[in-house]
Amino acid sequence: MSSEATMLERCQSKCELCAADAPLTAYAVPPHSHVTVDYAIMVCDKCLGEIEEPKDINHWRCLSDSMWSQVPAVQVTAWRQLTRLNTESWAQDALDMMYMEEDQMNWAMTGMSADDKPFDCNGVELKKGDDVTVIKDLPVKGTNQVIKQGTVIRGISIGDDPKLVSGKANGGQSMYVIAEYCRKK
Repeated sequence: MSSEATMLERCQSKCELCAADAPLTAYAVPPHSHVTVDYAIMVCDKCLGEIEEPKDINHWRCLSDSMWSQVPAVQVTAWRQLTRLNTESWAQDALDMMYMEEDQMNWAMTGMSADDKPFDCNGVELKKGDDVTVIKDLPVKGTNQVIKQGTVIRGISIGDDPKLVSGKANGGQSMYVIAEYCRKK
């Protein structure tokens, strides 16, 4: 059975993002370029046209269902679209509820940037020296401390891992924070 036939069976011939009963196309989820069962999804023409440049924001409300898919490529695509639209309250709420395994999150974030640079929750590139605000309460690993929502981290540093930024919060000791849980000031 071909990859596309297997994917059509997997999705029951419905778009894996919006569940439309429309003609479907195999879409390789970047950075992958080949259609395989593990790295591609079946999408309708509407979703395919909107993936790279969302114009019909309300179309993507369908992601509140598809983000729970057991298919990693669907989860990655849903996370990316919700991240692009996170200025919409419904999209940010969905992102806050969404859970992905570490490998899928790495895939999702890598595909968001060809240069693999850190981006805040709004998709704004973060650079050394920027000030950021934490957007939700974050537990500090290895302690019982919590970085509270609204905490400002001044003069961040960027390390080798593009997902992390470091800096001092409230004049305390330096700590690492996941960039997507910050908003550039």
